[in-house]
Amino acid sequence: MAFDVEQIRATAQRVATSHGLNVVDLEFHGGAKHRILRVFIEKNAEERRRLAAEFEAGASVGTDPKPRGAGSVDQLAGITHTDCEAFSRDFGTVLDVEDLIPGAEYTLEVSSPGLDRKLHGVEDYRRFQGMLAKVQTFEPIAGNRHWQGRIGEVSDTSVKLEQQARGKKSSERGKKSAEHRAQSAEKAEVEIALGNIEKAHLAPEI
Repeated sequence: MAFDVEQIRATAQRVATSHGLNVVDLEFHGGAKHRILRVFIEKNAEERRRLAAEFEAGASVGTDPKPRGAGSVDQLAGITHTDCEAFSRDFGTVLDVEDLIPGAEYTLEVSSPGLDRKLHGVEDYRRFQGMLAKVQTFEPIAGNRHWQGRIGEVSDTSVKLEQQARGKKSSERGKKSAEHRAQSAEKAEVEIALGNIEKAHLAPEI
């Protein structure tokens, strides 16, 4: 049976807001007999600022900066297992009461976006400026649809990815100077129109 994806998304955000959360993404998987609704959540901007302030306060006095009772906090989303459990319980109840997913049984999975989180829209690119990202475009740029680089300047219509290009080898023998080594790595940059981005996500750096 059909269901209204946008209504489910709006309902998920309504429940998330009551918990100080935002819905980052929502996915459906599986067929008629086994369906999975996967929801990715994060703390809203106000809650992330509060967590950051607690982190800084703890670090400044030399104590464990992890917020009290937070458990394992996702470094980008601020999400704990408790957040996921509370949202899953309340959202699942609303889904069932309002019969938003009619038909066969389904499984609800709730988690943080993770370190390889998807990027949606200009606000995400601005928020994660300076971080490494992978981008796939609809139309090729310079013959290439797959790009990786650090998120640089972001405008309302485009994003720049800064890439590291190898410089020319020195003709000098022996040791290279520190100045020459610094000059040997030149930054290359590609500008991608936001409307040309098919999909994008952060690239975890370990």
